Amino acid sequence: MDPVSSVSPRVRVSLGPPVPPRLAAVTGRRLRAVAATPLPDDLAERIREAEPRLDLVVEQDLLPPMRHAGDHQGDPAFSRSEADERRFQELVDSAEVLYGIPDERPSHLARTIRANARLEWVQLMPAGGGAQVKAAKLEQDELERVRFTTTAGVHAVPLAEWCEFGLLAGFKTLPRLQQHQRAHEWAESRWMMRRLEDSRVLVVGLGSIGKVVADRLAHQGVHVAGTSRRDVQVDGVEEVIHPRDLAARVGEFDGVVVTLPGTDETRHLVSADVLAAVKPGVTIANVGRGTVIDQEALVAALQDGRVGFAALDVTDPEPLPEDSPLWDLPNVLLSPHTAALSDKEDALIADLFARNATRYLDGDDLINPVNTREFY
Repeated sequence: MDPVSSVSPRVRVSLGPPVPPRLAAVTGRRLRAVAATPLPDDLAERIREAEPRLDLVVEQDLLPPMRHAGDHQGDPAFSRSEADERRFQELVDSAEVLYGIPDERPSHLARTIRANARLEWVQLMPAGGGAQVKAAKLEQDELERVRFTTTAGVHAVPLAEWCEFGLLAGFKTLPRLQQHQRAHEWAESRWMMRRLEDSRVLVVGLGSIGKVVADRLAHQGVHVAGTSRRDVQVDGVEEVIHPRDLAARVGEFDGVVVTLPGTDETRHLVSADVLAAVKPGVTIANVGRGTVIDQEALVAALQDGRVGFAALDVTDPEPLPEDSPLWDLPNVLLSPHTAALSDKEDALIADLFARNATRYLDGDDLINPVNTREFY
């Protein structure tokens, strides 16, 4: 089974058709790609086998070692000598395609684009890689000259699993259970726990992650609604709600899952007004970006109990400051933006890149292009 297109037994994230080995003579053109971020040799070879027309260059001595799967930045203790830094810049400046951005730093991406007129396409490592492009502060002509693609879809299953975990933690009163356990006390009376089955959950954002979340919840008997600015049909979603109607409708739901990227349009979409209108005791899970939720208003809603529980893989800002009230609230579960990582991530990204290289060489539309107006 193809590991990229079959990210769930029931949901196929559209990552394009299978990529059979091709003969270089199909178009006569070759494409020079350079790894600007850590890429193990076995995965580099996997990419070359999947698309033989791709001349993929990986200079391991110029790349930081990975500390774990999905570590695209690599060991922070790694450094290059002045001579090696010149070699690295010369290498990325010779590329038509970049696998990742140099050192995962937007400013280095901007330098490379301005130094390399041959650069045509950059495969970004994050699913929300549009934020890296925005942070590079590129000129309009540069945004038009270079194409950017993200890894959207690769992380959908682990993030959906984490959302289920977050909802269940709230529904099954995890903080109360932990409180009794830490106190070594057997509660004098039992209490009811909410069922996930037959509950109502709102998925804020029906992109690649939201679709998988919706499907998995629906198969557990959850009544799922989702938000979208477009009239869309999504498996498992009983109703689509426009984001402008969030405050009017959010009170109908036992759980809210946020999967949206961080853009100017999504900033504080889950606003103080929305949080004031939630069903008392609601559980919120956020795997999108911390900026989508008004965090100050969320803290207040958690403190007064209107939000019963929040499972947050993302915060605003990141890292979360030491003095944030979120650290000490008993009804909060924090994860340091790590829910997407899995041992399959690197192979899935490599396969996605190979597919995109084939589509690029064949003149087909690329998978997961970055919207360079809203940067997602």
